[in-house]
Amino acid sequence: MLLISQTALELGFLYALVAMALFLSYRILDIADLTTDGCFVLGGAVSVTLAAAGHPILAIPAAMAAGACAGFVTAFLQTRLGVPSILAGIVTNTGLYTINLMVMGWRSNASLLGVDTVFLLLEDALKAIGLGGKWHGLLLAGLVTALMGGLLYRFLGTRLGLSIRATGDNRDMVRASSINPARTVTVGLCISNALTALSGGMVGQYQRTMDINSGTGVVVIGLACLIIGETVLGRRAVWKGVVAAVVGSVIYRFLYAVVFYTNAVPVECLKLLTAAIVGLAIAAPTIKHYLAFQRRKAASRKEDG
Repeated sequence: MLLISQTALELGFLYALVAMALFLSYRILDIADLTTDGCFVLGGAVSVTLAAAGHPILAIPAAMAAGACAGFVTAFLQTRLGVPSILAGIVTNTGLYTINLMVMGWRSNASLLGVDTVFLLLEDALKAIGLGGKWHGLLLAGLVTALMGGLLYRFLGTRLGLSIRATGDNRDMVRASSINPARTVTVGLCISNALTALSGGMVGQYQRTMDINSGTGVVVIGLACLIIGETVLGRRAVWKGVVAAVVGSVIYRFLYAVVFYTNAVPVECLKLLTAAIVGLAIAAPTIKHYLAFQRRKAASRKEDG
């Protein structure tokens, strides 16, 4: 049970980067970026390929750079070519399928068996200074997630970050303030997809493999994590949004582990359950408003009667 809990924590931290990316694109910029699925695989493909070539550390920033390029393409389609945001994400995601195959040497999967990864390098470094144990994965995942969360929070407090937040609130007001919304959208989507690719790159080295279909449903999982976290912590402040991404991801992974451990829900039904949770969570404000209206309506009829 301890091993299952540790694995859930490790994966929770790693997938929290996707939830942070969606917090930036979906909550801050108010853009439904469907590049996420393909970008996750892109980061994993770049990371695994470079790690297999003997550069596991270089693979991580390279994965982020590749993700930023994918975000730039999506932003370019939106801001320069007038493609609606959802369609722009779909177009980029479709093109990334071929790019990902090409990165992996035209194979559907890539493996790191017998090859050093950043996790193994950290384990060896800890052993060299007399710190053994099997907590190196959790340590690295936690440090990377905490670092990216802190940097994202600090960035959103800068002048450019505030401009990005304003763009999501009211693009016309931003344009009237002599701020180019095309620039803020581009920067926001580049950072968002860099975080997604970082998650894919870390997960690829953690699991020592990457498959062309590994990103299927990642956007739904990321939204589920974000919404679960916001339900627990609320969404009134930027720091709460960043922390909610991490908390929600950890909770989701623990629920995922419980499903595997207890067989309470068939594993085949897990994605359907995730989709239902996301749909209900997004619709929760509308449902709450409708129920409140019905209660007021019933109370009014009772008074009239």
